[in-house]
Formats: sequence, structure tokens, C-alpha cells
Amino acid sequence: MVTLQRQHWDTVIAWAHDACGARFVLAEGVMHVEQPAESIAKTRAMISANAGDIIAAWRLGALHVATALTGSALLALALAAGRLAPDHVWTAAHVDEDWNMGFWGRDEQALERRAFRRKDFDAAALVLAALRA
Repeated sequence: MVTLQRQHWDTVIAWAHDACGARFVLAEGVMHVEQPAESIAKTRAMISANAGDIIAAWRLGALHVATALTGSALLALALAAGRLAPDHVWTAAHVDEDWNMGFWGRDEQALERRAFRRKDFDAAALVLAALRA
């Protein structure tokens, strides 16, 4: 699983550093790791850029959906910036879940729920791509 996580997440962490100078502390396991305040501030600035206009409102709404469905603001921001394709973002968001299904077997109910969530994610990705154009 660590290899898969690195494969899908190292590019996200590197992009966050390149895009806004944010350095994030990586964790193993399920325990929360506090992130540097400077990195949080730099990432927050990426989210709230151009706040107040209608385009920013659509962008923020799509970012919210992508963040909620992937569990990661960094994935949503990389998607919004066009740095990662929607399929890459979706796969990175589900590395742990996919690994567990490979180990324990498929969970059809979870996969059905994921398919519905993917439709919402694709809509958010479409909005973010349109706003970049």
C-alpha cells in the first residue's frame, strides 16, 4: 500500500510545494499530524484567490465538492489548477480503499456508492475545467 500511496500522492505533495511553497508533513497510520501554519496559510490563499466575484463562487463550490468527495483539499486544488487529471485525482483519493478491496475482496455496496459519488466529482471537475478555459 505504501508504494501505491507514494505513486499517487508524491506528485500531489510536490505540486503543492511548487505551486505555493507549502510543505506538508506526511503521516503513517490514522493519527492526525499537525501541519505547519505557514503551509495552511499558503494553501488557504490558493482557495480564496479572487474571492467575491461570481467565477470565484463557482470555483469555491466545485472545490468544496471535490474536497468532500476525495477527502483532500490538495487533490481538489491540483484538479482546479489542471495539474492532475480527474482520473488521477479519483484514483489517488481511493488508494487505501482499493488496496483493502484487493486484499479483502470487493464490496459491491461501497462500489455502488462510489459510482454515484463519481458522478458528482465529474461534475465538479467539469466546472473547474471550464473556469480554467
